[in-house]
Amino acid sequence: MIRLAIQSKGRLSEQSISLLKESGINVPDSKRHLLAQAKGFDLEILFLRDDDIPQAVASGVADAGIVGRNVVAEKGETVDTLMPLGFGACRLSIAVPNTADYTGSGWLNGKKIATSYPAILKNWLAGNNISAGVHLIEGSVEISPAIGIADAIFDIVSSGGTLVANGLREVETVMESEADLIACPGLDAGKRALIDKLVFRFNSVIHSRGVKYVLMNIPHNKVDEAIKILPGMRSPTVLPLAQPGWCSIHSVVPEDALWQSIEQLKKIGAEGILVLALENIIR
Repeated sequence: MIRLAIQSKGRLSEQSISLLKESGINVPDSKRHLLAQAKGFDLEILFLRDDDIPQAVASGVADAGIVGRNVVAEKGETVDTLMPLGFGACRLSIAVPNTADYTGSGWLNGKKIATSYPAILKNWLAGNNISAGVHLIEGSVEISPAIGIADAIFDIVSSGGTLVANGLREVETVMESEADLIACPGLDAGKRALIDKLVFRFNSVIHSRGVKYVLMNIPHNKVDEAIKILPGMRSPTVLPLAQPGWCSIHSVVPEDALWQSIEQLKKIGAEGILVLALENIIR
């Protein structure tokens, strides 16, 4: 059995549980407890604050964890990063008041910057030869300039709406982040094998996102044209129909190219086009 640490509450917790469910692993609704036994995999779920997950994984309290890349970077724990998970996307950026005459990173020299991520900020400042004060704040960092605590902030940005609401603008992006699957270094062969199976399941779910399964009937003499329009994962599947002169084509199509492809296929005679959702792609 392996133990997976995930965030105890919030959007990252919900998305982690959703990924597990899509991977055939059900997590009981027991987030009031520290531990829960999953169904469908030899897995125990450990619910923690996101800030505690890197240390829990690095120390072996948990064998693996799902946590934001920014949290791992801030905590500086030694863990193995196994794969990005495609959710929880954000960036860590420096923002200044709209009224500031910001002309470049040199503006920050001699200024005070409020943040909940002092380690990442200090590393960036040092790497850019900037001498600025770092003011640690837990909580609403974005109000710091308005109340005179700091001249700028360094914080997580998703949509940017919070910055706008507080009269701030983003001027420097320091780090891009999303949720990662991390693991404890030096796991034994048995646990590593289980984690490899978990990675396999996660990959199959992630690869199925943003694609559709398309089936259609098409005249046999138009198959070569259709294949040029519909390249599959390796190549489309072509099957003969009972009706002479017709074939059925099956293919996986990126969602962003779906309608353009369908329009082109109809022009060359495709009929009975079916578009289906995919749950998993096994590579």
